[in-house]
Amino acid sequence: MSELKIERIFPVPPEKVFAFLIQTDHLLKWWGPEGVSMKEHNLDLSRPGAWSSTLVNSNGDLHKMSGVVVAVDPPNSVEFTWGWHDHKDQRGYESRVRFEVRERDGGTLFQLTHSGLTDEEAAANHGKGWASALRKLENIPELRN
Repeated sequence: MSELKIERIFPVPPEKVFAFLIQTDHLLKWWGPEGVSMKEHNLDLSRPGAWSSTLVNSNGDLHKMSGVVVAVDPPNSVEFTWGWHDHKDQRGYESRVRFEVRERDGGTLFQLTHSGLTDEEAAANHGKGWASALRKLENIPELRN
């Protein structure tokens, strides 16, 4: 099993960053890598329960993922399962994602941990996707102070 960890610093309070990590209207601004758009979703990480999203890239390829929010501790952390769906909509291997925020030097330290990945290649691929999505998050004006 492999694990991916990413950190970012935001110059705003943790409560503001946390809202962008769990609330649907905020998630829709950054969820998914650059160059993809949301086709459909049930994307609310603010409460325990099922979530899903289907992204479409510039070639029209669909990428569906889903899971279950297993723990929410506002304004500190949210944890959810993650699984990709294949072209027949069969959900594959399940991994786990945890977003954590905490105050640091008047701003916020954001930590993303994606664990239970099958191997280093899966971790690298997820790392590219998360890094791209987080660039979108970092460019949201409300999080730039």
